[in-house]
Amino acid sequence: MPAFAPFTLNAQRLQLRFLTAADAPALYRMYSDSEAMRYWSSAPWDSMQQAETYFAAAQAGYESGDLLRMGVEVGGELAGIINLYSFSRQNRRCDIGYMLDRAFWGKGYMQEAMATLIDYAFRVLSLHRIEADIDPRNTASAKLLKSLHFVHEGHMRERWIINGEICDTDFFGLLRSDWLAAR
Repeated sequence: MPAFAPFTLNAQRLQLRFLTAADAPALYRMYSDSEAMRYWSSAPWDSMQQAETYFAAAQAGYESGDLLRMGVEVGGELAGIINLYSFSRQNRRCDIGYMLDRAFWGKGYMQEAMATLIDYAFRVLSLHRIEADIDPRNTASAKLLKSLHFVHEGHMRERWIINGEICDTDFFGLLRSDWLAAR
């Protein structure tokens, strides 16, 4: 992908925007929460330096076009993150990942934010396919993906080892044609 110039996407109750250095405390709060990180592919953060590194990776990704990391802002507060990453230019495909601050759970914000970014990915970035892999125990995430027309496409046993725990993965995929037909 070419470099990403800063932009924002507006939804009914929230805004998607590029991260800034000022977001580090909110990032640390989200990613250090052991309950929110329960099904994540890494351990909870234990240092503010990790938030600063995360922000630096976002900046590098914007510049290279290899990572589109959007902050989910609700009422002026950073409530979550959505990442488009692992772009395959030839296949017009990428992966999607997301995190929502626990204070914002259960209010439909991530569904609204994901729909906004997915629509942008298909209509503006001309992607053909978006993929997600989640821990099968994360039923809320599976429900979210299915509500956005992702299809469960497979299961891999014992794919991750996180904090010494061996975890499976469920794979989901969304095709541009399915997204556009559902809209």
